[in-house]
Amino acid sequence: MDPDAPPRLTPAPPSLLRWTLGFLLVGACWGLTTPFMRRAALNYTPIPRPALSDPRTPYIQRKILGVWYAVIGVLSRPAYAVPLLLNVTGSVWFFVLIGGAELSLTVPITNSLAFLFTVAGEWWAEGRGVGRDTWIGMGLVLAGIGLCVQSKS
Repeated sequence: MDPDAPPRLTPAPPSLLRWTLGFLLVGACWGLTTPFMRRAALNYTPIPRPALSDPRTPYIQRKILGVWYAVIGVLSRPAYAVPLLLNVTGSVWFFVLIGGAELSLTVPITNSLAFLFTVAGEWWAEGRGVGRDTWIGMGLVLAGIGLCVQSKS
């Protein structure tokens, strides 16, 4: 080390509020978008493609084209593409979080929050009611998150 070099400043760790917001954003992006993507995929009607039903087209080529047309068809619909983009954005935020947060907290918290937001998304997107057992399960998930956080403090 050079004694004449200026001291290095290390950035301060993010506040508890920023960690909490990060966890909530990832959970929301993963959980809320899933019911909307499912609804869009179920409502998708593929366009008939002659190459897929032509017996002269080789089997492998028909399968590859079938996958290609299905992917393009679903992704070209905003009802599917927008939730997918938000879901992938949540994955990017998750990798940013695990770069700075403790892995043994980040993974269970974000996945648990994704479950909670999925229940909320099903209620919003599909009008599903939330039953007593689901409420109990959500309470237990929140209690588990609290225990994980408390064990690390």
